Amino acid sequence: MLNISGITDGIVLDHIKAGRSLDIYYHLGLDKLDCEVAIIKNARSNKMGRKDIIKIAGNLENLDLDVLGYIDHNITVNIIKNGSISEKKTLKLPKTITNVIHCKNPRCITSVEQELPHIFKLADEKTKTYRCLYCEEKYSR
Repeated sequence: MLNISGITDGIVLDHIKAGRSLDIYYHLGLDKLDCEVAIIKNARSNKMGRKDIIKIAGNLENLDLDVLGYIDHNITVNIIKNGSISEKKTLKLPKTITNVIHCKNPRCITSVEQELPHIFKLADEKTKTYRCLYCEEKYSR
């Protein structure tokens, strides 16, 4: 059995759908941060069968957890301080997401102005539908 040691201070993302950890790694921008990251793929889980886990060591106050809520709001976020869980955060679909999904409307201003952020607002929580802030183009998952 593989053994990954615990962390003293940081975040543990648990109950990630198997195979989604690298998507989360890049969406959170962990490749650009100077922190230790352990990705555990296909770990056994009684609840899910198989799951991924990401352990991130360090001070991560600027981490955008809205991205996680959009990708999968069932992910468990454990805040670790002094070697133990100090807080568990529950995720929900974010009201606004920026630069996670991109508008596919060729007439949208984001197609012409490449430096504009792609901002989407939650239009319908039940269907998980988002709309582009600029052109109202619908994006469903």
